[in-house]
Amino acid sequence: MLRALALGALLAIGGAAQAQDLARAQQVASQVCASCHAQDGNSPAAANPKIAGQISEYLHKQLVDFKAQGGAKPVRESPIMNGMVANLSAADMKNLAAYYAGQKLKPAVAADKELAALGQKIWRGGNAANGVPPCAGCHGPDGAGIPSQYPRLSGQFAEYIAAQLKAFRDGARANDPGGMMRGVTARMSEREIRAVAEYAAGLR
Repeated sequence: MLRALALGALLAIGGAAQAQDLARAQQVASQVCASCHAQDGNSPAAANPKIAGQISEYLHKQLVDFKAQGGAKPVRESPIMNGMVANLSAADMKNLAAYYAGQKLKPAVAADKELAALGQKIWRGGNAANGVPPCAGCHGPDGAGIPSQYPRLSGQFAEYIAAQLKAFRDGARANDPGGMMRGVTARMSEREIRAVAEYAAGLR
């Protein structure tokens, strides 16, 4: 009986703490994130990614990578994001990641059907001629990603995906574990990058 009461008390305390974390995340999102990503994470502009429904671990990693630590340069450089995360605490970043992961994505669409058709071939089967592996192997057949490993790409702005693939290819972005994305994009043509991005935007 006492054990059951103690367990109930712990669960109640845990629930209250989670509610406080969520309330804090909503407040920080309103003050820091909403102007670019919207309060619900569905950015209205392709220059800023949709983060609603993104995998929590991935969002958290990006926030941590944007934040300069111990006087060193941030792992992922962005004049805007580096400034935005500067005053976020470790708890803020964790709570924000969980908050936005819990929001409902309003997906983008694939506008160029011809490009999307090429993207589908690469997504599903890769391109053996230049050594590009299938995107689905890591990001899933429907682009939902794999928690703790690979981000969700389905429904993301095609323009944003293409910009990030080019950043990996050109070395402007280098926070991919093991250099995986830099290795893949180094073998992709400009058209292949645009095609994969277009196809991913239309995935559900």
